Parts: sequence; structure tokens; C-alpha cells
Amino acid sequence: MILLEANQLKIYVKDRLLIDAEQLRIQAGDRIGLGGRNGSGKTTLLEVLAGVREPSEGIVSSTATCELLPQLKETNTTKSGGEVTQDYINQSLAKKTDILLADEPTTNLDTSHIEKLEKQLQRWQGALVIVSHDRAFLDALCTTIWEIDEGKITAYKGNYTDYTKQKEQEIRQQQEAYEQYTQKKRQLEQALKLKEQKAQRATKKPKKVSSSEAKITGAKPYFANKQKKLRQSAKAMETRLEKLEKVEKVKETAPVKMAFPDQETLHGKVVLRAEDAEGKINERVLWHPTTFHIKGGDHLAIIGNNGSGKTTLLKKMISEQPGFTLSPAVKIGYFSQNLDILDPVRTILENVSTTSSQSETFIRTVLARLHLFREDVYKEVKLLSGGERVKVGLAKLFVSDINTLILDEPTNFLDIEALEALEELLAGYPGTILLVSHDRRFIEHIAERVLVIEQQEIGLFEGSYSDYKQAGAPEERDVAEEELMVVETRLSEVLGKLSIEPTDELEEEFQELLARKRDLRG
Repeated sequence: MILLEANQLKIYVKDRLLIDAEQLRIQAGDRIGLGGRNGSGKTTLLEVLAGVREPSEGIVSSTATCELLPQLKETNTTKSGGEVTQDYINQSLAKKTDILLADEPTTNLDTSHIEKLEKQLQRWQGALVIVSHDRAFLDALCTTIWEIDEGKITAYKGNYTDYTKQKEQEIRQQQEAYEQYTQKKRQLEQALKLKEQKAQRATKKPKKVSSSEAKITGAKPYFANKQKKLRQSAKAMETRLEKLEKVEKVKETAPVKMAFPDQETLHGKVVLRAEDAEGKINERVLWHPTTFHIKGGDHLAIIGNNGSGKTTLLKKMISEQPGFTLSPAVKIGYFSQNLDILDPVRTILENVSTTSSQSETFIRTVLARLHLFREDVYKEVKLLSGGERVKVGLAKLFVSDINTLILDEPTNFLDIEALEALEELLAGYPGTILLVSHDRRFIEHIAERVLVIEQQEIGLFEGSYSDYKQAGAPEERDVAEEELMVVETRLSEVLGKLSIEPTDELEEEFQELLARKRDLRG
């Protein structure tokens, strides 16, 4: 059943066409993830669908009840950001509307509350449209992804992981089409060259024929006629070459490789020691005395609930408070949300270059990976959005003459594309990384060890975040978990067939499998 329909929808912001969608439909039971770069129009589209903003053109019609969970929430309160977000969520869910439009619902939530929200939304009976940069969250909830790209909206079946696989398939197909295009172009160019060479030779008298014989046999008109036909054939090839549909080459990005101070001497050596290090703020105990060490080259995630002391731990390490000792060779770059390392009146390039001995070419390469291109680097920082400032701050640290990155919630305000670019940079970083984040997928891709603050205790887990999560789970799966694995495997198979040759039978099976998956998770 169709709950909401938008037809010939256009949304302008000043003179810019932000959204141009021929038709959008939200049906009962839909679980839609809305994706796109920062500034692509995700929040604006939700507002139009919710009826709180008028479209520039087109009609939005609905007989369903609709609730918008906004991204920007009331902050005039003594409550924490996480508490405010949770209050908004509870109020929205209590209304039990037909459609819930949720704009970044995980903002300020710690991991345990994000997982709690996932379970709440899995039990939600209405339709869902979610804007989120949390890929694990989208994977757990969504069965369709709407991608906004240059105003156009494309629907992909499946969750976020399924969407990325389909995008990868599109890239492979584009690469194959480009290779076929270049091969055909090369063949036509070679054939054209041969025809032109033959046409030139056709004006010459054959070597074995004398001039008198050529006049008798009428060779000149014959060769002139032959040359004309060759020219016509060459012209036809030129036309085919001009009409050959151009296919753009897939952009490839080479890995960013860099050296840093004392790289060889620090790798594998202990660079930070915690010996009976206590965490207290006035009389409040964050963690009891703890002992652990960190080695050069470690990629370590620090996790725990809001208020458990993660940021406090980072600051105690950096300032070498009692119980913490840093190696003299350690050179730290610290990222925090206040971005106090940036000068607002200087340009992006100036900000990033001032603390780096890297070449401008290398610096521009790193900025480009974070989608700050060409003339953008001459913008003053004060003119940038929050997400752009985060990118500049991260780039500045990445290329600075340091060997240890300490990152406190670096993914806030980043769209998924920029977040994945940051992941790629950090995964190949040869120095030490200490990372605080509630983004589970980000932690999983970067960290090789996990430090957990829980119930006023600190524990160090040797392994990835997924290893840590699995270690806390029962060893034997119950029947429902086994069935869920079977259903997810079949879902992937059906999705693959649907993308190649869709049929009504496959679509019906796909919807049945999705419903069964929701039941098993609920």
C-alpha cells in the first residue's frame, strides 16, 4: 500500500536545483536509507516529504500520518546531547505514526544506545526513511537505499552493504565499457589511417606500368575513381568515430604513502605506559587504577558509554599526568571537536601546510582524498561548513610532522563518502593511532586493538572490534541465529539475480525474505 507519493518533484535553494525526482513512493513496511554527500539535499527532502517545507515544483500527496525526527534538536537544556536525542526518539516513537522520517537519529548517542535504538526501530510497525552516516545502523535497518547524486535520486535494493556492492558492480561495468570503447576507437583510428594511406597511393602510377600504357588503359581515371571511393570510405569511418559514444575512464586512486619522524625506531616499541593510572574528576571515579601499554604502530580504539571517561583518558595521556609516561620520541597530533588547531582567517592550504614538511603536491593529494579539490583549497576556513572544517583539521594532522594521531570523534559531520576516504587514509597510516568513536564500522576498519572503559574498569582487548563483540557472545548460536544466516545468504543470492534479470517471482521472494529477516531480528 502506498503511504506517500511525490510526483515531478523539484526543490530549489536560491538558483540551485537541489532535488529533481520524477516519482518517489513510500509504501507500508518500507525501510529506506537516504544517502548522499553533505549538502546534497537529504534534510531538505525529508522536510518536504514531512510537509514542513513546500516543494518548488511538483506534488506530494499522502493520507498517512507522518513524524519528522529533526537533525538539529533543542539545546536550551541542562541535559546532555545524548539525553536530548533519546528524548526526541522516545517522543517520536510514542506517536506510532505511519511514516517516521529520521534525520541523523544516532547523533550524540553512544554505542549501547545506538544498538538499543536499532532494536526499537526493528520493532517499529510503520515505514521508515532514515538519514544516517552510520553504515552499521543502515545495514541493520534498511532494505532500500535512495542515493541523491547531483539532484537525481536512484533506488538500490538491500541495505547499505548491498548498495556498495551494486555500486562496485556499476564501476566494474563502466571499466569494461571504457575498455571496449578504447579498443573500438583504436580499431577505427587504425582502419582510417590505412584507408587514407591507400587513398594517397591510388593517385600514383603502378611501378610496372609505363606512362604510355597508363594513357592507353585509362589508368588515371581508374585510379582517380578508386581514390574517390577510398576517400568516401575514410569519411564514413570518420563519422563512425565521431558518433562513437564516449565512455569516461574510471578514476583510480593510488594509495597514499608517507614517512614520519622516528618511524623505524618506534615501530613495535612501547611508546606509552599506564602504570596504576587512576581516573578521577574531583570525587567522581571514572576508572580504578589501571596498567597497560601501547606500542608504536598500534591502531587502538577506545570505547565506552558517554561519560565513561574516554576523552579524559586521552587528555591524561597527552599531558602525561601521574601514572602515564610517553616515549620522548613520540610526536602527537590531537584532533578534538572544537578544531582549535585551525586559523579561521587563513586558507585551507595555508592551514594544512604550516605544520607540514610534505610537498604541496602530497598535501593537495590528501586534501583531494577528502574531497577538497583544486580552487577549494584557497577558501578561508571561516567560510567552510562544519563537515569541511573537520576534513581540513584531519588533513592538517595527517600531513603534520608527527608520528602519533589521537582522534576524538573524528567522524562527526562527515558524509559517508568522506568518512570512507578517511578510513582509507588511516588504515594505511604507518604511525600510532588512538581513536575514540561510536561509529562501529569505522572502528572495525581502523583498529587492531580495543581499549574498553566499562563499570569503572579499563580492559585492553587484543583483536578487532568484531572480535571483541564476538568474544562477548555465546559460543553456540541458537536456532533463530542459524536461520537468520540462511535467510541473509539467500537474500544476497536473490538480490544478485534481481540486479541482472528481475522477475515478479524473484521480487516476491525478496520481499518474503526481508519480512522473515525482520521477524528473526525482532
